[in-house]
Amino acid sequence: MGLLDRVGLLVRSNLNDILDRAEDPEKVLKQLLLDMHNQLVQVKTQVAASIADQNLLYKRYEENQAQASEWQGKAELAVRKGDDELAKAALARRNAYQQTADGFKQQWQDQSAQVDTLKDALRKLEMKIQEAEAKKDLLIARSRRAKAETQIRETLGGLSDNSAFSAFERLEDKVDTQEARAKAAAELDTDTLEDKFAALESESTLDTDLAALKAKVSDGGSGNLTQGG
Repeated sequence: MGLLDRVGLLVRSNLNDILDRAEDPEKVLKQLLLDMHNQLVQVKTQVAASIADQNLLYKRYEENQAQASEWQGKAELAVRKGDDELAKAALARRNAYQQTADGFKQQWQDQSAQVDTLKDALRKLEMKIQEAEAKKDLLIARSRRAKAETQIRETLGGLSDNSAFSAFERLEDKVDTQEARAKAAAELDTDTLEDKFAALESESTLDTDLAALKAKVSDGGSGNLTQGG
């Protein structure tokens, strides 16, 4: 993949889409920024090298153009001196240098266009990195909040299956049972006490009836038996 293709890929990358597909957006975000900065260093190096080539081509163009101009002057001098053969030789040299100069000029123009394209790609990459850096903290905060919310929902959803909570509920049921039994025992104790008093009252009545019966028998059965006193 060429330099411009790699730069274009980074420039066109959609940061949010990458994070949405990532299992760990925070980790991917940091790695993406690191890759962008590494790519930026490479692009800057390539741009610097291209600018250096551009300057070298222009220098070679100027050197050959200067030689062509110099031999043009020599050809003119030979013509003024009436030396046509020398003028032709000078013109041949001029043409050779001019052809070379024209070649370097064309290469320099092509290199200049390439440098402009690289500079534009570099600016876009720098803007993309600045955008990513500006979004970094916000996106990390969003990712952490989403993780926390997911964990809370999972925790709440698993409460009914949690052994500690199940044990707590069983203990609560046991306490309820113990309280019910204690209350029933208290009620039984109360009933027993009342039964005892009822028995005492019944025994007292029987004693009264017995005394009356004895009195009747001793009187020869003349008296009336009065029950209950």
